[in-house]
Amino acid sequence: MVRKASVEEIINHWILAGSCILLIITGYGFLFKIEPMYALFGSNMTMKIVHNWTGVVFSASLFATLFNYLHEALTYDADDWAWIKMGGGYLSKKQTVAPPMGRFNTGQKLYYLVILLAGIVISASGFSIWLVQGNRSLTLASHLMHNMAFVLFVMAVPAHAYLGTLANPGLLRIMINGTVPLEVAKKRYPKWMKEIGKM
Repeated sequence: MVRKASVEEIINHWILAGSCILLIITGYGFLFKIEPMYALFGSNMTMKIVHNWTGVVFSASLFATLFNYLHEALTYDADDWAWIKMGGGYLSKKQTVAPPMGRFNTGQKLYYLVILLAGIVISASGFSIWLVQGNRSLTLASHLMHNMAFVLFVMAVPAHAYLGTLANPGLLRIMINGTVPLEVAKKRYPKWMKEIGKM
């Protein structure tokens, strides 16, 4: 086995995922004014409190990811550009060999950057809606940005969950115990394996 994720990364991943899912559920309830969902939390006001403070947890967790992923997510080479040109092989009906990847493939890097940017927008606009009073223009702009980022999360998070589980059996174990079989790692992350002297 090869360790691909630290205990800290695993814990923060599940905090980020759990807070994100709870925010999506409560945000959906607010957006469409779903009365039974208010009742599930006790009242509209209680759900708002849960949503706001879960947003604080989400924002802190998102900030913590910067120390684990940002550097790699901003590092690209010729293999990454080749991966982008072929769409990672996902868009082709023919079996194609993807360029060798490092610890994260290009799609994972791009996904992280999208989530990071959308997360900053949704956090900043959420805090504005919550804490800034009396500025109608800012409130309206914040609601617009918040809802746009919300739509992106609703599309991106389920896709990420699918690609990390059903579409790629065996990858979920990385976010459970942090390890991946050596042979799988050599196949999926050959450049990373060379970096750490496993190839």
